[in-house]
Amino acid sequence: MTTIVLRPPAGALDAAISVPGSKSVANRALVCAMLSKEASCISGIPAGDDARVVLNVIRESGRSVSVVENGILIAETSKLRFPGIVDAVLAGTSSRFLTAVAALFDSTTIIDGEAALRTRPMSDLHDALEALGAEVLHLGEEGHLPVSISRGSLVGGDIHIAGNVSSQFISALMLIGPMLDEGLTVHVTGPLISRSYVEMTADVMRSFGVSVDIDESTISVSSGSYKGREYMIEPDYSSAAFPLVAIALREGRVVIPGLATASLQGDSEIVPILRMMGMTCEVSGADVSVTRHSDQQLLPITMDMSNCSDLVPAVAVACCMASGESVLSGIGFIRNKESDRLGDLAKELNRAGANVTVEDDGLRIVGPCTWTSVVFDTHHDHRMAMALSLLSLCSTGMEVADPEVVTKSWPTFFADMTPILGANEIGN
Repeated sequence: MTTIVLRPPAGALDAAISVPGSKSVANRALVCAMLSKEASCISGIPAGDDARVVLNVIRESGRSVSVVENGILIAETSKLRFPGIVDAVLAGTSSRFLTAVAALFDSTTIIDGEAALRTRPMSDLHDALEALGAEVLHLGEEGHLPVSISRGSLVGGDIHIAGNVSSQFISALMLIGPMLDEGLTVHVTGPLISRSYVEMTADVMRSFGVSVDIDESTISVSSGSYKGREYMIEPDYSSAAFPLVAIALREGRVVIPGLATASLQGDSEIVPILRMMGMTCEVSGADVSVTRHSDQQLLPITMDMSNCSDLVPAVAVACCMASGESVLSGIGFIRNKESDRLGDLAKELNRAGANVTVEDDGLRIVGPCTWTSVVFDTHHDHRMAMALSLLSLCSTGMEVADPEVVTKSWPTFFADMTPILGANEIGN
């Protein structure tokens, strides 16, 4: 088993860390560009698995994709096509978006991925596509990958879907809405978790020239066509959370250049969260910084994180350092992310000395914790690897197993984080 041994430098932190573009924004922008016959130039695309999977599909569809001075140029085309096989590797978001896109074509596409992706639930999306007329054939366990998809009698119209399972299913349906003869009206039943991601989808779609309206429980997408355009992917708040949270574990200052230019992401909530915990957060021009002095006590928080659930691993680590009990709620659905981000996260933190209790809808964390060095299991989860690596700031000898999982969103994480996590070495 490959592990990475982390040896942070001594003393207060003083680091400037550049983060990748938002993979969430990139996935949506790339799908919009794919579904336009016109050319688009997209800059700031992150190098992670999700965007790479979508770009590969665009290339395999016969579209020219080239690197230009200001980004990635996706050439115009006279006819939209789709490949017969899509290997989504471990890219959950991409697999769901591309499953919906495959339903637009008369040709048949098989969507598959690695073993860990096959365990992730897809049934709500598959059921919705079938209800709209698409042909969905399960090639393995029902409600999971692999599946075979073709258009069937898909024309659009009204669809009902639960709002408390995954906003990615709703976003996937929204993205194909303009391509359907009748457009699409999505009726969300129950509470809509991660609403910020649905609003992000709508914002990106509008940027590519289509009409989307959202109210409390209904999303209306008009039939139309995506327009080509130049589009800049904003920096990723989800990734920025990890270097910023480092200040909860050791005093000092961390700056993220350019982060303040981002405006679409619910995970921007990381800044007010750190403020609530007693850290000093400032915006200077386009840069965001977090500072803490050794005499600043960390405060516990009680918070519904349903609209910023990707922050949970990083925020949970910060809460382990606070004096008192923190409660993170509204996040029961993250058990079905790349890992069980409640149970697996609690297990790893508790092995190292934390006091974390898993509840039906979240985590209860009592700090401050006293740490002992362990080899962390990352459970095939990039955010788990990044969050747990921060604990090397508290105890020497911490190791992270399977560090390559960070390729999903930030392939150069450990190299880029050297000013915080120090030089590292690969072990076995």
